[in-house]
Amino acid sequence: MAAFLVADGTSDDSGRRALTSDEANRLAITRFRNYQAHGRTVTITVPGTAGGLVVTGSLDFRGKLGYGVVHGAGRDTASDGLIQWTAASVFVHPMAHAPAQPPASPPRSGWYSRPLQSSGIALDSSLAIALNLASDRPDNAQLLPQNGATWWGRDQVDGHRVDVLTGPYSRGRSGTAGTVRYWVGEDGTMYRVRISVGSETEPVVITFGPQKYVPVEPAPGVTPRP
Repeated sequence: MAAFLVADGTSDDSGRRALTSDEANRLAITRFRNYQAHGRTVTITVPGTAGGLVVTGSLDFRGKLGYGVVHGAGRDTASDGLIQWTAASVFVHPMAHAPAQPPASPPRSGWYSRPLQSSGIALDSSLAIALNLASDRPDNAQLLPQNGATWWGRDQVDGHRVDVLTGPYSRGRSGTAGTVRYWVGEDGTMYRVRISVGSETEPVVITFGPQKYVPVEPAPGVTPRP
């Protein structure tokens, strides 16, 4: 998942067509824009047959560290609490009454850790994908259209006019072109991504917020990437 992702979603589609050179350039730099920003605030909506989960928090793209608060959507509060994650591990802090936003400083105790599962768990797949929505260099704008990336439609996110652009074929996976959708602004800023995971019928939705990013403070036992 270090490159473009496999995704699905809907928008106000105006008819799929080839990318213009400007659109290809913006898609090529959109993950690099996230890396340049160091981190961003985010809401991750995870589907589930027994009800979904919503993670609200921040992503440190350079340290490969996420931090947020989890709330159930259409389910009980058994999964509510704080969460931190790296590319390899998930740390959870259960809370009976989880706040709307995670505290700036994570609690110093009460955390439980487990390995992040690479497949089979929609939450873990969503967390891993979110950390990989950044790259330390732009992608090749000329290769994106050749590998299946297209323009899908126009939309608005939080008052920003965006183009909905589908990602290219993923290496080693056939039939993936056109199933990735990125909501990209005029300067290449990524505002939203929709992604299919496993056997879930609904996509994961990752939406970046307008709030100023505050560096993520690691919880006890959490080691961000240098």
